[in-house]
Amino acid sequence: MSSAETIGTDAHRADVVVVGAGPGGAATAAYLADHGLDVVMVEKAAFPRDKICGDGLTPRATKELISLGVDTTGWQRTKGLRIKGGGHTLQLDWPESPAFPGYGMVRTRAQLDEALARHAESRGALLHERTSVTAPVRDGSGRVTGVTAKRLDDAGRATGETVTYRAPVVIASDGVSSRLATSVGRPRRDDRVMGVAVRAYYRTPRRDDYLESHLELWTRDDRGNRILMPGYGWLFPLEDGRTNVGLGTLDTTSAFQKTDFKDVMRRWVADIDADWQLEHDESAGPIRGAALPMGFNRTPLYADGLLLVGDAGGMVNPFNGEGIDYALEAARLGAELVAQAMARPTDAGRERVLARYPAVMKHELGGYFTLGRWFAHAIGNPDVMRLATRYGLPRTTLMRFLLKIMANLPDPAGRGAGDRLMNAVTRIAPSA
Repeated sequence: MSSAETIGTDAHRADVVVVGAGPGGAATAAYLADHGLDVVMVEKAAFPRDKICGDGLTPRATKELISLGVDTTGWQRTKGLRIKGGGHTLQLDWPESPAFPGYGMVRTRAQLDEALARHAESRGALLHERTSVTAPVRDGSGRVTGVTAKRLDDAGRATGETVTYRAPVVIASDGVSSRLATSVGRPRRDDRVMGVAVRAYYRTPRRDDYLESHLELWTRDDRGNRILMPGYGWLFPLEDGRTNVGLGTLDTTSAFQKTDFKDVMRRWVADIDADWQLEHDESAGPIRGAALPMGFNRTPLYADGLLLVGDAGGMVNPFNGEGIDYALEAARLGAELVAQAMARPTDAGRERVLARYPAVMKHELGGYFTLGRWFAHAIGNPDVMRLATRYGLPRTTLMRFLLKIMANLPDPAGRGAGDRLMNAVTRIAPSA
């Protein structure tokens, strides 16, 4: 187990403090502990706790879970993606390659996040739940050297107890708002795409091992007339007889600020109910929404002792709104750099290694995220989306290629023509 030091009754010292124990934070902590570092995770909530998400894990995310060593026995597996739109239905299996498994998974965030947090604990990281970070600790040069926090009771109320965590490196994995990153002068970038998603859980007699995506959101007005709303919908099956149902849209659409998307979802669900016979699982809560920070929408990803992982750094795919796999990738890459940095004998040497993190992430994902931003702006025009759906879905070969693009599943070795094309385009796309 970690030997992170407790100083008195209100201070802790470790090699790394990780703020937020979601997928990115927990994976980072697990990798760092594997590298032999003393790690403390600080999490505001207590597990299990819910997060707004589609719960779908593509083969890219599945690969990262395998690399992390997480036991996924019993998790719902998916064979591929069923796409509906323009009067067409197309069912595509996940492409299998030496780089990615030929299956994805679905797991509720309540289950996934706790599994990853407990996995990090099993590797040696310390987890402090019900601990809300209040501010960074900075030295005279402005470098982040820790955080202050307050303890919470079971109802989420402050107990009056405060604590300080100190470490040479602090990881901000505290979500889309990232109060920690914002407090040190890293606000959200306005030149990046932002999305919003709403979702709820429904019971259904239907059993399925494909994710289902609706590229058109047909709902009805108060008179019963069908109307087309901007965005896309999904139904992701769980192993327990429920399905995660939700919809998402982007701020590139003109209706972004003027639409009640929870109401849109209620009407959309009613319109597709004949196929799924959906019954809202009231015990899992109402329709809830969350923001999707896309394409590195907070920068720099590292500076002055503070490194950003996951939603805190805007690591959501603009093509499909997926963020878990990119949080896991950033955890793996970031932990490797932190481990290398901590092995350097001088502060200057350590800083040179840590400063590579933004370039490493841009090299891995920058060009792809740029393509995603261009795509998001294009489909913000409903006429473009309507034409793409009408004329693209009937072309199976084209859609297989687009599935690889949108789920970011090209073979890195470029064994197929489509893989080579996608690899080349992402390399030449600017990664600013």
